[in-house]
Amino acid sequence: MGKFDESIGRLFNRVFVCRNCKTKMRTDKLRIMKGEVKCKKCGSDNLRPIKKSK
Repeated sequence: MGKFDESIGRLFNRVFVCRNCKTKMRTDKLRIMKGEVKCKKCGSDNLRPIKKSK
């Protein structure tokens, strides 16, 4: 099975992970940079982009 661009976009585009509790959330990069988004589970603002698996 090959990877399709559409499926990669759904899985990895605009998905960020909390560095404390590892909760995934979908939001825009600009909102992360402005500090408007916090983790919905623990309230932390330390978020990173999700890693793409090979």
